[in-house]
Amino acid sequence: MNAAIRFHDLTLGYDRHPVVHHLDGAVRRGSLTAVVGPNGAGKSTLLKGIVGTLKPLQGKVTVEAGRQHVAWLPQTADVDRSFPINVYDLVSMGLLRGSGLFGGIGRRDRHRIEEAVAAVGLTGFEDRAIGTLSGGQMQRALFARLLLQDAQVILLDEPLTAIDAKTAADLLALVRRWHSEERTILAVLHDLDTVRAMFPDTLLVAREAVAWGSTVEVLTAENLLRARRMLEAPDRSAGACARAA
Repeated sequence: MNAAIRFHDLTLGYDRHPVVHHLDGAVRRGSLTAVVGPNGAGKSTLLKGIVGTLKPLQGKVTVEAGRQHVAWLPQTADVDRSFPINVYDLVSMGLLRGSGLFGGIGRRDRHRIEEAVAAVGLTGFEDRAIGTLSGGQMQRALFARLLLQDAQVILLDEPLTAIDAKTAADLLALVRRWHSEERTILAVLHDLDTVRAMFPDTLLVAREAVAWGSTVEVLTAENLLRARRMLEAPDRSAGACARAA
């Protein structure tokens, strides 16, 4: 398999207590994969492990060409909306990987920022403080920042939560565009109808992999019930994991 991401006996958790257990496998380069599972299944934790903000308790995750080529959209609840920054400056942060913190913004960069803002339908909002944006507008701005990162691997953590239907449709169109450009996309989602309609591949987790592969084969009633039961009946005797050297 021509893999963009590989999991090698990966265990992730907090305070040495595992949340994602012993995950093995690979995400194909250019694939469009949904990550689904009950609440508390470890979906967001898995994305944090891939991007490198959470270190493995055991095993490892490897990303083609390194994590610097990964773009990550966190949950909107994790974004500090009180930070005194406007839409233009938030979007421009997508250029930091190429220009550096003090690299400055040139004419070509300004044009790219304007294009990204227009692509998400926020032209005219450039001077608006992010704290004044609606949930959908904020998500559009964060997608514009992703556009400027121009990454080959894109991680989306609940990108459609608490936004209106029009915004969801527009952002899914961007996801389809990225997929057509053969970028690798993993998205944590809750709406299984959206997953079935748009995502060819699915990873179903409940602290461990329940099923992984074709969405049609993964999202069966049997697998979904198994995932729910696995999360409702955790192993109370499970101890802390030793961090790998």
